[in-house]
Formats: sequence, C-alpha cells, structure tokens
Amino acid sequence: MEKNILQFLLNDKLIEIDFLKEDFLPSTTVLNYLRMQPGFMGTKEGCAEGDCGACTVVLAEVQNGELTYKTIDSCLLFLASIHGKQLITVEHLAEINDQKIKLHPVQQAMVEHHGSQCGYCTPGFVMSMFGMYKNAAETDNEELTDAMAGNLCRCTGYKPIAEAAQACCKNPKPDKFSLQQVEIVKRLTQIRKHQSTLEISAPKQIYLLPSRLDEALGFREKYPVAVTINGATDTAIRQNKTHEFLPNILDLSAVEDIKHQKEGSAFFSLGAGTTLEQFKQFVKANFPGLMPMLKVFASLQIRNVATIGGNLSTASPIGDLIPLFFALKAEVKLSSRTDNRMIPVEEYITGYRKTSLRHDEILEAVQIPKPEKGLVFFTEKVSTRRDLDISTVSSTLRLRLNTDNFVEEIAIIYGGMAAQVKRAVAAEKYLLGKQWCFEEAERASKLICEDFTPISDARSNAEYRVAAAKNLLLKLYLKSVDNNEGLSL
Repeated sequence: MEKNILQFLLNDKLIEIDFLKEDFLPSTTVLNYLRMQPGFMGTKEGCAEGDCGACTVVLAEVQNGELTYKTIDSCLLFLASIHGKQLITVEHLAEINDQKIKLHPVQQAMVEHHGSQCGYCTPGFVMSMFGMYKNAAETDNEELTDAMAGNLCRCTGYKPIAEAAQACCKNPKPDKFSLQQVEIVKRLTQIRKHQSTLEISAPKQIYLLPSRLDEALGFREKYPVAVTINGATDTAIRQNKTHEFLPNILDLSAVEDIKHQKEGSAFFSLGAGTTLEQFKQFVKANFPGLMPMLKVFASLQIRNVATIGGNLSTASPIGDLIPLFFALKAEVKLSSRTDNRMIPVEEYITGYRKTSLRHDEILEAVQIPKPEKGLVFFTEKVSTRRDLDISTVSSTLRLRLNTDNFVEEIAIIYGGMAAQVKRAVAAEKYLLGKQWCFEEAERASKLICEDFTPISDARSNAEYRVAAAKNLLLKLYLKSVDNNEGLSL
C-alpha cells in the first residue's frame, strides 16, 4: 500500500497523496495539481508546453547531503516524479510575522526596479530569479539571458526585470530557506529512506518510479508495454496538447545509477539521466565547437529536467542532440536484466521516432570516445526563433585536416531533412581527400540532394530546407577557417 503513496514537501508542509483515493492521476502535472489547491494562484498556465515560463517553480532535492535548487516548468512535470523533493512556489517566498509581510530579496528587487507590469508573467520571473539567487548564479549579460530566456514577458518589460535580477543576485545573502536547510534535508532524507521507490497502481494508471537500476530493469520486464520516460518534457506536451492518455508509465528520473558523468582514459561515460544542463556544461568543457547548438537549445527550466537519454530515445528527426552524438561517434549502452550491449547511436535510431531498444531494455548510458588530435566539431541550426525553438534544419560537422589542408576525415550530419537524422554521404565522399576550401565546399553542397528528399510541413517547405542545408554546409566551412572557433582539444 505504501508504494501507492506519494510524499513530498510543499514548502515545509508534508504532502501525502494516496492515488487510490484521489480523482487525479500520477501523471497529473504539478501545474494542474497546484491550480487545484486553494491559495495557489501565482503559478499560471501560459502555453502548457514549456515556452513561456509562467508556470515556473523551484524544486529542491538532496544531493550529497545538501539541497540543490532547480527552476522547473511545472506544466511539464508529472506529479509522481517529485516524490521525496521540496516544491517551492511564489507563495512561499515572503515571510509573514505579526501580520507583517517581509518580501524575499528577489521580490523586493522586482518592486524597487518596477519589474512587474500586467503581472501575469511576474511569478514565473520571480521564481527564475529565486533559482539564480539560491545557486549564486552569474549575473553578466550572457548568464542572465540564459537563466531568464525561458520566461516571456508579453508587456516587453525585460529591462527592469533584468535590472532586478542583477541587483538581487549579485551578492545573495542567507534567506529563510538557508535557515531551514538542515531540517528540510533531514525530512526529505527520511521520505526517501522510508520509501524510495513507488509502484503506483491507481484505478486508471500504473506509474512506476524506481530509485535503482535493478528495480527499473525489473519493472521494464514486468511491464513491457509501459512508456519509459526520463524527463518527460516531450511526453508531457503530448498529454497537455493532444490529451494523450498513458495507462502505464515507467519513470527513470529517480534512478541515481544512470546520472553519472565519468571520464576514462579513452572515453567519457554519461548516464542516460544526465540532464541537458549537465550535458551543456560537459560540452562547454570538452567540445566547445558544439556549443552554438546548446546555447539556444531549450530553456534552463527544461534543461534542468530533460535528459540525454530521453532526447535520444524520442528519435526525433529534428532532435538537436542527435546530430551531435552522430558527430561524436557516440555509442549507447542498452541494458536488460540478463545482459547489456553497446551500439553506435547511428544504429540506435532506426526510423521516424523509432529505436532499436527492446521491450526489456533501458538506455543506461552514452559513451563518447575522446577525440583524436586534430579533430574539430562545428554545429549550426536554422529555426523560426533563435532561442528555445526546435530546429527547422540543423547540421553538425566532424572534420580532420592534414598539414596540407586536405580532408582526412569528415562527417556531415543533418537533422530536419529526412524521417531521421542522417549523414550527407555523397557530399562526404566528394570532400574526402579534397582540399578544404570554399570552392570545394560549394561543390559538395550541390550533392546534398542526392541523399535527402525533405518534405514540406508546418515549419518549412522542402525547397527551403534544401537551400538551408546547402547554406549550412558553407557556414560550417566558414566557421572552420576561424582558428578561434570549434577546437575540441
């Protein structure tokens, strides 16, 4: 019976939900749960797909004996996934003593800098600022833009909001949450110690939340038809927008065994539960030429939840990470209760939103070889918006030249040009052994049509995709001749 009961802290209040007795499902979003509670009007729905940030909340969880704070889009977060965590909303920031309200420093800064206009987006901005405040985030223009890019102000009041964030986050001081940290850590640890795994059998839905890999593999074998999620930012959108109902869900977000980032002598190993924000920091340190894609890939709220395993397993032809993993010659580790196997990412993706994952397997880790000397990587994307938008067409280049500037190794990978991410084989064959110059790159670009026959859809027509793909190859060439950009070593 206890495995049916979800426990978390709503600020400092213990919440217990027995899904056998509730009308809502384990996959109810945190946003919808909050909107059903009296007194929680600050967290709002603006888009229900993680674009606007009006629903931003902060989740605190215990890591290495301390609390870590993450800004999250509550519209993309399933309620059962917050087991053993602390949920903080805008209603919890201010202190009330003797009927007097003392605003949190981030709230006070918004008041002093006139950061609120119509007010609809304000709670979301305040919570993003609170996340920055608790993480002592940098407040230079680039870091501030990155932290706040997931929040939209329809009144276009960004300047005073940015000034408020810079003012309050420049020198953050201990707040009431700092004073409560020891007690909160103790209470969250007790929840996880008492019940670390959920096997919820609600009347209409089975929701599985394992905390160990062996438990996850056991659930995978026991419930082969369960939809496996690892972040659920894509799955939640389908639930919100198309009202897709998932009767069986296996949620890997609490499995600590698949959250590692390790460096070996010849390769890096990243657990499938590595978040996109962690992957971004990994790429920044080891493959800076791939950063242009990640700088405009999703918001911090999404990157704090979405994972590399989830992104790969969607097998989307416009998934921004998949071309990067192709270029890096990454392999995936697929595990079951009886064995495990390593296969290249290029073989893992088998078709439109299809993978080679068996019904008893879980994507456990991604292995990336350390690049040989002289290899460089570059990436670019075309999208309707610069930030937070899915690619219309994307391209990633893996390149090695000899001392005479002739191509020794090359891979040109495109997303958005076919039913799955693919390499431009004809262009690669043409360029191999050729001198790396604009004229040859231009000739190679004309061969792209030999490997791709893109379709027209809501994002673009086929003719535009072909033109964009050709121009992206030329742009990648121009980036490669800049000696200050793209070096991987």
